[in-house]
Amino acid sequence: MNTDQIKLGLKENWKQFTLLVIVNAFVGGMIGMERSIFPQFAELEFGVASKTAILSFITAFGITKAIANYYTGRLANKFGRKNLLLFGWLLAIPIPFMLIYAPNWGFVIFANILLGISQGLTWSSTVVMKIDLVGEKDRGLAMGLNEFAGYFAVGIVAFLTGYAANKYGVTPYPFYIGIFISIVGFILTALWVKDTRVFVHKESATDSTAQLDNVFLETTFKNKTLSSVTQAGLINNLNDGMIWGLLPMVLLSLNYNNENIGIITAIYPTVWGVGQLFTGKMSDHYSKKAMLFWGMLLQGLAILLIPFSNEFYVLASISAVLGLGTALVYPTFLSTIAQATSPRQRAESIGSFRLWRDLGYAFGAVISGITADLFGIEYAIFLIAGLTILSSLIIKFRMPEQIKKIKACIEVEEVKEALQANKKIQIIDVRSKEEYDRAHIPNALNISLQELKNSITQLDKNVQFVTACGKGGGRSAEGAKLLKEYGLNAIWLCGGTNKWFDIHE
Repeated sequence: MNTDQIKLGLKENWKQFTLLVIVNAFVGGMIGMERSIFPQFAELEFGVASKTAILSFITAFGITKAIANYYTGRLANKFGRKNLLLFGWLLAIPIPFMLIYAPNWGFVIFANILLGISQGLTWSSTVVMKIDLVGEKDRGLAMGLNEFAGYFAVGIVAFLTGYAANKYGVTPYPFYIGIFISIVGFILTALWVKDTRVFVHKESATDSTAQLDNVFLETTFKNKTLSSVTQAGLINNLNDGMIWGLLPMVLLSLNYNNENIGIITAIYPTVWGVGQLFTGKMSDHYSKKAMLFWGMLLQGLAILLIPFSNEFYVLASISAVLGLGTALVYPTFLSTIAQATSPRQRAESIGSFRLWRDLGYAFGAVISGITADLFGIEYAIFLIAGLTILSSLIIKFRMPEQIKKIKACIEVEEVKEALQANKKIQIIDVRSKEEYDRAHIPNALNISLQELKNSITQLDKNVQFVTACGKGGGRSAEGAKLLKEYGLNAIWLCGGTNKWFDIHE
């Protein structure tokens, strides 16, 4: 694949990037449609008053979005980011109509399952596409802009639906907003968004990050950086699920009207969204670990204060502090994972992270709903606050200060120096004989990748093997991995044969 004309960077790709920011604002608006009105919608339209039952719609949304996130990451390289984004919008279009004409609560739950799948496909795709476009330098800023657009839209649409519900009733007018959002989002994607897989190939040609042996397990448990970020993501959305479901109930119990409930519930995602314009860029320059620790701690302390407050301005301030804490962590989660993983595995690692993160919606809804029904809303809020503070401590004590980019390859200069020092090094060119004959590194042994396994018994275990292909990181990385599996000391050559001749011409 020819990637010579492809340039990574925010400035270089500003048109596509801006379009994707706008698309993600529409994606966020689909969640905002439900944000401030759903508990009342459930009770007035369907007589569903139980906190657990009301929160069941968040549970359905969280589980399906989480699974869709994971498979979007897994399938992004195979089917293309744009195709998955389009399919997500296609699923979104019928959802507002289903909510308007829902005959029972079960049908509402089904609509939210569709919304979860749609959000997983659309939001995950736009996240990965923006990271693909910008390269390493501005990832934090890119994620800040992405999440700003999405969550600012959540806040704005939450306010608009709250206003519409207060003026015209809880249905159907608030859902008309969703009809507009889904159709325009689909059209923008179909006509103007371009797939970004070619940018991954471009970055992979020069990237030397070690590949993870098992992306899911490393992201979830094994890798200290990735797993610390993943648990914090889960807890972040766990408390967001609680806020989504229980905060409107708290405000209703304090006799606030729909408009004031809409304002208070909208402040949190709006501050979260706007704050990410600044915190995203901060994560490119300041300690990601510190930002994650303080963000989670701020969230926990803000949630802890909710049961002790009933004044409008106090609750609005708490909502703002909660939004600030979330703004500190949200773009930092994604930029940290992007930095710690190789380009070819990035989408799957982000998908694994977003699987656990959005399962937090479901866990938060179930835990807070059951606790609220059994012991009261106050105890549910205290429990979620405690879990959030605990998460900040895990970041503090488990996550490394520096995010390691373990080099999986050896630079050409290092190989040259080792050969001049007469060290036991053997270069194995794993390309085909035809490619090898056209140009190869002097004294390199030609064993194609297909033949390598059968030739292992002939190789000396006391030699350091360096595998090489054309550009490095593809066949050479696979060859080095195979040799290591059989107990040989092997590493692949950064930049491959092309870089060798660039340097030695």
